[in-house]
Amino acid sequence: MANTIKKAALREKRKKRIRKKVSGTAERPRLSVFRSARHVYAQVIDDVQGVTLASVHSYKKGSTGNANKAVCSDLGKKLAESCKAKNITAVVFDKNGFAYHGRIQALAEGAREGGLNF
Repeated sequence: MANTIKKAALREKRKKRIRKKVSGTAERPRLSVFRSARHVYAQVIDDVQGVTLASVHSYKKGSTGNANKAVCSDLGKKLAESCKAKNITAVVFDKNGFAYHGRIQALAEGAREGGLNF
């Protein structure tokens, strides 16, 4: 239990340190990713206006499966399509204190394949 609390506290420290430096604008919004034990959530945010421009998530009503790398890659592509429809081509990637590995990496690569630049 103590290790879990310590890991969460360290992730929060990384998150705050990153957020001091990373900010999204209307021209280049912030792509924020959150990973839970089962699901992945991603949203494109304009921090100047405080508005979410696009978002995707891995949960579906009634599903019991987890978000694996393949699902995350598809989410990245879906998010890129949603951004293209709103004329967003470049974003700033905010991995929210998580390591760039596994599901986070798969989502980022899927978004790049879909046409987002970051």
